[in-house]
Amino acid sequence: MAQPKLSPLEMRIMESLWNRGPLPIRDIQEAFPKKDRPAYTTIQTTVYRLEEKKALRRAKKIGNAHIFEAVVTRQQAQGRLIDEFLKFFGGRPQPVMAHLVESGRLTMDDVNDAEKLLRKLQGSQREDSK
Repeated sequence: MAQPKLSPLEMRIMESLWNRGPLPIRDIQEAFPKKDRPAYTTIQTTVYRLEEKKALRRAKKIGNAHIFEAVVTRQQAQGRLIDEFLKFFGGRPQPVMAHLVESGRLTMDDVNDAEKLLRKLQGSQREDSK
């Protein structure tokens, strides 16, 4: 299933659900810092859009309040964002990695973790081809 493209506000709403679990709209709104908290109706409209995109769903109803839960995982949403970002570089990760190394944001521990993951993925691909 294709992952939905999420706006910055939609991602912030999803973060609330990923961090706190199923929530009613009021609690999603109150998870935003008071200083830049969107209006209740803005959150409500955005939640309904996320529901249409199948990123979240109504889990249950308590009184008049619907409780919403994430359907899309944080990893799936991040993967979609990374894929979209890499399109700016022709799909090539090398320019991004070079920048991360030059800026000091990519450490040897990060490289070692990536190598372990690559080895693991290569091993599982060999097992799948048998």
